[in-house]
Amino acid sequence: MVDVLRSLWREPRPGPGPGPVWWDWVLVAVLVPVALVEGLTRHGVWSAVVAAGLVFVLPWRRRAPFPVVVIAFGGCFVLSLVFRREFPDQGVLAYLLLLPFSLFRWGSGRDAVSGAVVMVGKVGLSASLGYLAWGDALAGVGILAAAMALGAAVRYRVRARARELDQAKSWERERLARDLHDTVAHHVSAMAVRAQAGIALAATDPGAAVDALRVIDVEAGKALDEMRGIVRILRAVDPVEGTPRFDDLGTLASRGTPVVDIEVVGDATGLPAPVGTAVFRLAQEAVTNARRHARDATRVHVRVDVDAAVVRLRVSDDGRASSSATPGYGLVGMVERATLLGGTCVAGPDDGRGWLVAAELPKVTP
Repeated sequence: MVDVLRSLWREPRPGPGPGPVWWDWVLVAVLVPVALVEGLTRHGVWSAVVAAGLVFVLPWRRRAPFPVVVIAFGGCFVLSLVFRREFPDQGVLAYLLLLPFSLFRWGSGRDAVSGAVVMVGKVGLSASLGYLAWGDALAGVGILAAAMALGAAVRYRVRARARELDQAKSWERERLARDLHDTVAHHVSAMAVRAQAGIALAATDPGAAVDALRVIDVEAGKALDEMRGIVRILRAVDPVEGTPRFDDLGTLASRGTPVVDIEVVGDATGLPAPVGTAVFRLAQEAVTNARRHARDATRVHVRVDVDAAVVRLRVSDDGRASSSATPGYGLVGMVERATLLGGTCVAGPDDGRGWLVAAELPKVTP
């Protein structure tokens, strides 16, 4: 309990509350005549003037909630002492209920606790002095508590919503990072490999260098198409055509160096789209890494096993595994992509012979 109270006391303000807005002044224009009429008909000029004056603190209840509570309830208690009766009257009491709501919605924890003491203390003192029956005092405290609880509920609901938005933005950034890496990096890597080959062959075999340039041109076009697809996804609300599917695995096959073979075992009919896309992206990234990092690799083998419950992906090469143990962004993105679907993805040396990427995804996504 002590920890809860300490946490409440240290609670910061949710930010500077908004100042007066136009409808605050409309509220003032409506309530001032009510306060004047009620004060004049019941208790005289001074009561009416003070009651009407208290209305003018309402527009600042969000910007300075605690000072407004002190002014309003302190003023009411002073009037109770002067007129020897409970104050405020019903008309004033109705709008004063906005103050505890605003205090717990916009105030700091220290302001909220101090303001609650001021409000409850005012009611208790009025009852102790005989200006207010104890039954009415308890009812008044209950009404104040309800207004405070409503303000706190709105405060924490807004905070929870802000956290949800921040989390959604974080997930979206991670997704975009994975998609950019898995798509653009794949084609750029192919361009880099071909460019290096073209440079090496330019002097001795100009024809091969020209072929390398043609491949670079094709890969550049694919990279641009992928970028345009990502931009369309960002701009559109509905799913965009062109998102890779399981059937696109065949596009990863290559007769170049290293040779990329694709093998699918089992029936992939009816495979959920998110799973199919994930299998393609995982295989694409694994093939890209093999092309870039596998030493002396001549063949990359992609095998997908589909059974009733899971899809298993295995990508291996026959080169010499790199000695680097530091995972790059691609591997991190692969693990994240598999985890989001309730699966697993691991990568590492394949018994001293090349590199192995193994992933397992459930056919039914969480």
